[in-house]
Amino acid sequence: MLKIVIGNKAYSSWSMRGWLAVKQSGLPHEEMVVPLYDENWDRAREGAEFAPSSGKVPILWDGDIVVWDSLAIIDYLADKAGRDLFWPADDAARAAARSMAAEMHSSFTALRREHSMNVRARFPQAPLSPEAAADVQRVVTLWAEARSRWGTGGDFLFGAFSAADIMFAPVVTRFVTYSVPVPRFAVAYGEAVLAHPFVAQWIAEAQDEPWVIEKYEPPVV
Repeated sequence: MLKIVIGNKAYSSWSMRGWLAVKQSGLPHEEMVVPLYDENWDRAREGAEFAPSSGKVPILWDGDIVVWDSLAIIDYLADKAGRDLFWPADDAARAAARSMAAEMHSSFTALRREHSMNVRARFPQAPLSPEAAADVQRVVTLWAEARSRWGTGGDFLFGAFSAADIMFAPVVTRFVTYSVPVPRFAVAYGEAVLAHPFVAQWIAEAQDEPWVIEKYEPPVV
């Protein structure tokens, strides 16, 4: 059976991607949640489950096979469970989906740095830095292109829920958490992502976690 090792569901965006990929695969699995940055964090990262990834989450075990990094986990599960579960069948759509997933994986550093994931919090709208605003504009542009060219068959970027949506799901939660203004079509897309059963399950389970990382929480007023 697969075993996915993840961090807190409230805060860990990369864990969310790996976990969603496992859910999308439909394969039997178990999960292990390791609370980020608590008093046992450093010791937990030294455990056997974390050794191949140097203490990073998510990490996927399939018997003696180990895969770390969310995009690698997606590719591994696509090979194992079926590529049609993760990528569009059309060549042009699939090429675009792979490129968008890879760009999400490697880019948007200002958005990540300035708007850490917290699916339990809501912050009032505030001005974005020029760098974060550029990241938001680029994300929305990618979404618009995918929805207009390949998304007519469903509510997601390429019609059906796919790896591209998995990679952007934590961005959707960030836009909600930080009240980031986006065009109407992007609001509708975000609502579809949040309503997807896997995403909804992740967010619901995050509400029940006992762990709190103060630096990611709204200030008490």
